[in-house]
Amino acid sequence: MVSRVRVWLNRTYAENVFFMDQLRRNPSDRAVEIHATHGDPDSPVLAAADTADLEPEGLSPAAYVEFALDQCARRGIDVFMPRLHQSAIVAHRAEFEAAGTALLAPTPEAVAVFEDKATAYEAVTSVGVAVPPWWRVRTADELIVAVDELEEAGHKACFKPAAGAGGVGFRVITRSPFSLTHLSGFPGPYVQLDLVVEALRRAEEPVDWLVMPRLEQPEVSVDCLTGTDNRIRLSIGRTKNGRRRGFTLDERWLEPARLIAEGFGLHHLSNIQFRMFGDLPVLLDVNTRAAGGLHQLALCGVNAPWAAVQLAMGEDPGTIEPPFLGQDYTTVSGPRPLRPVSVPRQRTEETEVLLPAVPAPAEQTTARAEALPLL
Repeated sequence: MVSRVRVWLNRTYAENVFFMDQLRRNPSDRAVEIHATHGDPDSPVLAAADTADLEPEGLSPAAYVEFALDQCARRGIDVFMPRLHQSAIVAHRAEFEAAGTALLAPTPEAVAVFEDKATAYEAVTSVGVAVPPWWRVRTADELIVAVDELEEAGHKACFKPAAGAGGVGFRVITRSPFSLTHLSGFPGPYVQLDLVVEALRRAEEPVDWLVMPRLEQPEVSVDCLTGTDNRIRLSIGRTKNGRRRGFTLDERWLEPARLIAEGFGLHHLSNIQFRMFGDLPVLLDVNTRAAGGLHQLALCGVNAPWAAVQLAMGEDPGTIEPPFLGQDYTTVSGPRPLRPVSVPRQRTEETEVLLPAVPAPAEQTTARAEALPLL
């Protein structure tokens, strides 16, 4: 009899409830039990899990590693997919393996390269991947120089933190004076250059930003699954152009993604994003983790979460080719159950919170295919 697999997701995105659904619907019908931890008692991943704990607040990365090792031992975790404190956790891979837990995460060296976007851009050019022009900015004067050069070349300037995820801190520079126009409708990403410069001059500490031209759509997000032998098992691009989404196997996107994943030890799941700089596809960002939209590959007949767990357990799924490319689609939100009663956030790891699984609605989906020709 094949034993069940215990998988732990720590402080992950709410959308990964669908990642969890796919693990349970794996093609081998192998039993999968999911453990989840989070700092928010109302995270839907806690309700979707078979067992769950609230994470203690304020742990240093080193203390979090100790918390994680304890979770793996007490919960009998076979595969741990870390998001929070990923870099600290992968540095202790041998200790997790000694506890019987495989880490579904890249090498420490790969995580270090891609934690910092400037370091990442410098690194990928060595393997022939195109990047946009960029400036690392820490002061108001450096910002002005970068914006002037971009605008002189005919580009619109934008900036984002050199280290960050999920588009947090992304802004587009405008020289239009602040007016009531900027207060109508929904808040947008545009920010006045003079206001940014003034804020930087008043700041007590320097910032660490990447300034570059605003890149154009389509945005192509390539989901990759790579073995510890540095060989790609899966690479599929998800395209985004406004609300319209789709899939692609175009080598313009897949080849540079494979160069990065295989060349830098991005083992297991990674997500590599590109946009257009004129007529040239260039790297936007590299995520050393599963993308929140990874489950959308189900529209191509692919169960990427299960293939990743197999690979982490040493059960090589082989090269995965999508049997078809799904139709163009758009994403829609839907309700997910929460635990019936919120429990106050725990401040220490002394108190364990056992959370019963709440089944997802049978027909729950996140993507609705439109009646369009296949890509």
